[in-house]
Amino acid sequence: MIGFGIIIPFLTYMVAGLAEPGQPIGRWVAALMAAYAGAMFIFSPFWGSLSDRIGRRPVLMIGLVGNSIAFLVFGLANSLWMALFARLFAGIVNANISVTRAYIGDISEPHEVARRQGILGAAFGVGFSIGPAIGGVLSAPADWTWTSAFVGTIFETYPYLLPCLASTLLSTVGFLLATTKLEESLPKSTRKTVENRSPIQTLKTNIMNIGKMYKRPKLSPLLFSMLFFWIGFTIMHVVLILFTMMAVSEGGFGFSEKDNGWLFAFVGVVGIITQGRLIGPLSDRFGSSSLMANGYLICGLGLATIPYVPPHLGLLGLFPVMTLIAFGNGLVAPSNMTLLTHASGSDERGMVMGVSESLRALSSFAGVMIGGFVWDATVDNTGFFDYHTAFLCCGIFSLFAWMRFRFSTAFRAEDEILAIDDADVRVAS
Repeated sequence: MIGFGIIIPFLTYMVAGLAEPGQPIGRWVAALMAAYAGAMFIFSPFWGSLSDRIGRRPVLMIGLVGNSIAFLVFGLANSLWMALFARLFAGIVNANISVTRAYIGDISEPHEVARRQGILGAAFGVGFSIGPAIGGVLSAPADWTWTSAFVGTIFETYPYLLPCLASTLLSTVGFLLATTKLEESLPKSTRKTVENRSPIQTLKTNIMNIGKMYKRPKLSPLLFSMLFFWIGFTIMHVVLILFTMMAVSEGGFGFSEKDNGWLFAFVGVVGIITQGRLIGPLSDRFGSSSLMANGYLICGLGLATIPYVPPHLGLLGLFPVMTLIAFGNGLVAPSNMTLLTHASGSDERGMVMGVSESLRALSSFAGVMIGGFVWDATVDNTGFFDYHTAFLCCGIFSLFAWMRFRFSTAFRAEDEILAIDDADVRVAS
C-alpha cells in the first residue's frame, strides 16, 4: 500500500508531461486510473475464488511480485500508452486485495472482526500516508536544489522513476517477508475443488457472482451502497490534484507534487488513527451499521466542500476538509468489511470479498471516467457548472450510498449474529 500511495502525488503531473499539446489531461488521467480499476473489476473475483481453492498465501505472493514489475515499467514509461499498459498490468496483479480481507475473516471470531479489519485498514492507512509523502519527495530528483547528483542521469529523462523504484523495492521486501512470516489461513479441508476454467468462463462466473449477491437481502445493500460511495470517492481521486495544481488566480492552490504528497499523507494519518485506534471502541459502542451509515454522510460532506476552501489558506485550509473525508472513509471501509464477513460463510468468503473488490473496481472505473469527463467539460466554464461541479457529484453519490444502506434490511443485521456469538462465549465460559 506504500507503493500504491507513491503514485498519487505525481500521476497527474506525469500525464501532463507525457501529453501532447492540446490533449485533454483530465481524460488521460481518467484513462490511466480506469485501466487500473477495470482490470481490478475483472480479476478481483478471479483471485478471490482462486484463493478459496488453492489458499490465500500463494495468491497474495503473486500480487507482490507483479506489483514490483508493474511499477518498474510505469517509472520507465516514455509515452501515455506505455503508462496505460503499466497501470493495466498493475490492476490485474493488485486485484488480489480482497484476499487480505478474506484472510482476516478466516482467522477471526465474529466479535474480533471489526478490530482486526480496523488493524488491516490501519496498515493500509500507514501505507497510504507514507506512500504519497515518499512519492512527492522523490519526484523529479533532477530538479532538486540541494544536490545535482541526478542531473544528466536516467532520473532526469524519467523524473518519476525514483519513486517507482522505491515502490518496486518495497513490494520485493513485502514478498520476502511473506515467504517467511505469512502462514496459510485456509485449511485444505475447507477449500473448494479446483476447476479448470477458461478466462471467458471465469469472467462469466464473476458476473454471475455479482448477480447472485444482488439477490441476497443482507449482502446486496452492503455491496451496492459501497458502489455508489466509491464512485463519488474516486471522482475526487481524479479531480483533486487537477484542482490543487491550478493556479491560485484560477481558483486552485498552485500545488507541486510535494505539496500534494503531504496533503495525502495527512489523509493517511487520520485514516490510521481512525482505523487503528478508534474503530474498535466506536464499533463496540455504536455498531458497525451506524458507523458505516454516518461515515457515508461525513465523508460526502467533506468531498463536496473541497473547492470552497479559500486558496490563500493553502494546506492549512484543506486539512479540516480532508479530516472529514479521511475520518468518514475510515468508518466506512472496516465497517463494510466487518458486515460482509458476518453475512458470508467461510466457504464463500473469498468469493464475497472478491465480488466486493470487483464492485469497488467497477465503481472506481465509473468514478474516474465521470471525474475526467466532468472536469474537462466544466473546468473552463464560468456559469453554474464549473470546476465545483465534479466535487458536488462526489457528495451526491455519497448521499445515494447512505440512502441505499440506511433504509435496507442490512442495516443492524449484524446484531443477531453478535448476540449469538456472545451467548456462545458465555456458555463456553
